[in-house]
Amino acid sequence: MSPELIIAWIYATPLSTAIRDLSWVVPTIQSVHIVAIAVIFGAAVISDLRLAGVLATDEPLRGVIRRYYPWMRAALIVLLLTGLVMIIGEPDRVLVNTTFWLKMFMVVAVFTLAWSIRRPLLRPAAQAQGDNEKPPIKALAWLSIALWCGVIFCGRWIAY
Repeated sequence: MSPELIIAWIYATPLSTAIRDLSWVVPTIQSVHIVAIAVIFGAAVISDLRLAGVLATDEPLRGVIRRYYPWMRAALIVLLLTGLVMIIGEPDRVLVNTTFWLKMFMVVAVFTLAWSIRRPLLRPAAQAQGDNEKPPIKALAWLSIALWCGVIFCGRWIAY
């Protein structure tokens, strides 16, 4: 099945039509999506800056990560759900957009990166380990911040 047929099929569904026809749905979903990106970005930046040794250095690394990771995970779920609604509402505008696919690649990359860096600190076994931050972790924390900025930039660029 070609991408054009898939897009046409999604566009013709009653759900897609309802999303487009109800004037309050798109602005509401976009607003929730923007709030969720603010939450995930804020939680990621705070914990990434702690990983980089720049912020909250007087607090245990594990504690900072454990405090903000649930916010990141919950915001990601909201982002995925609201993004799905926006895709269903306007598949012809979104699914053919190269910037959208770049954003999706960066979302997968940055959340995989965030999860892989934070996972050892979220495990109970990590309590026996010290808060030894390794230089690659610091570089990865800065990469994470850059990728989140790229996700936000691409999200805005999709509209144009």
